[in-house]
Amino acid sequence: MTADPARHRTPEELEAALAHIRLAPDDHGTLELIVRRPDVDQREILDTGTLTPEAGLEGDSWGQRPDRTTPDGSPDPNKQLNIMNSRAVAAVAGPTERWALAGDQLYIDLNLSYETLPPGTRLGIGDAVLEVTAEPHTGCAKFTSRFGLDAMRFVNSPTGRTLNLRGINARVVHPGTISQGDPVVRLADPT
Repeated sequence: MTADPARHRTPEELEAALAHIRLAPDDHGTLELIVRRPDVDQREILDTGTLTPEAGLEGDSWGQRPDRTTPDGSPDPNKQLNIMNSRAVAAVAGPTERWALAGDQLYIDLNLSYETLPPGTRLGIGDAVLEVTAEPHTGCAKFTSRFGLDAMRFVNSPTGRTLNLRGINARVVHPGTISQGDPVVRLADPT
């Protein structure tokens, strides 16, 4: 009997994954998956993508999505890119084919904890440079419906928040091309 990859993980399975998640590298990681969201609930897996300060991931719908946290409802440039740790998404989603359901654009094997990547930290991926922003990334009702309440509780638990298991927000500060498998390098700590 094969395990159903779409089933929700139990709290025990999620807790057991923490040891592996904590082994993610601090300074040099890997871009595991690029996902473009051309429209709400649509996903395109890309081998290569282009990042720009104006559009974020070119072809992604970030620039057309209203944001309730900005005064005029325009897209928040500090939430241009959503990044999730590939080990954390594997723990909640299962196989790579299900990762895109989390709704993030970049999935990287790198320690995303606040201690390791505080706001202002810059990351080099391919030719592009990103800057981690302070806006929290906590998930939504869709994350809960796709992966279960236990997964939402796991990523938003005190440990989950410290490790940023639901992910982080970033903005593009230098345009460039990125490809699956590119190294992800922590360039600078905030000053």
